[in-house]
Amino acid sequence: MEYKERTYRESFSSDGRKSFCVRFLESDLLVEVDEASYRPEMNDCVMDWLVGLRRLVDAYILIDPSFRTSLVPHDAMPCAPDIVKRMSKVSNRTGIGPMSAVAGAFAEYVALRLKETCTCSDVLVENGGDIYADLTSDMDISVFAGQSPLSGKVGLHIPAGDFPLGICTSSGTVGPSLSFGCADAMMVVCRDAALADSYATALANKVHGVNDLQPVMDSVSENDDILSAIAVKDDRMAMCGRYELRLFK
Repeated sequence: MEYKERTYRESFSSDGRKSFCVRFLESDLLVEVDEASYRPEMNDCVMDWLVGLRRLVDAYILIDPSFRTSLVPHDAMPCAPDIVKRMSKVSNRTGIGPMSAVAGAFAEYVALRLKETCTCSDVLVENGGDIYADLTSDMDISVFAGQSPLSGKVGLHIPAGDFPLGICTSSGTVGPSLSFGCADAMMVVCRDAALADSYATALANKVHGVNDLQPVMDSVSENDDILSAIAVKDDRMAMCGRYELRLFK
């Protein structure tokens, strides 16, 4: 697969954290940890975990190929690895296929392993626009929305006390991921990244024009899984949830 430069990462603020990238096949992770916890061997550990996850999922798909292609919820077999069962469980909550959760699930798995094995006080893992973050400071995060004039100009303020969180973005106009909508961006915040990833795709599927933005946000406001969301289409946006809107220059 051709590597796509993640230009949106230029807008990230590390706030004193040490960052590094790990890439394997379609997965492209940006990892940030507090400088006090960083060790050079973390790079190799993350690569090992990432390769192991990919092999687990690929091996399972060999015996259950519908898991990869299904566009609707798909129950994992009893023999499935935990990461696959997690994706399957998420799909049953969001109403779309389990692979919609793969990037968020991988990001969360790696972040939790870093917290567990390296006792990091701060950790953030971003995988193709899908983030799992557990931070000790507030976070301002902008929405990358491709060619929209609002791209990088709007976002959310997340207070430190609310972490850990999954913060995931889907788009029908940016990137290679399958989408049945035309949203320039749909950012969703949930308690975990697999769920946020799948919801971002499910909601982005429903945005075909600017008139769809508010109805989609109205549905989000009734969903207890979702803490906040922002939808962007062309020069319009809609948002709802507990986090404050931030405007960026």
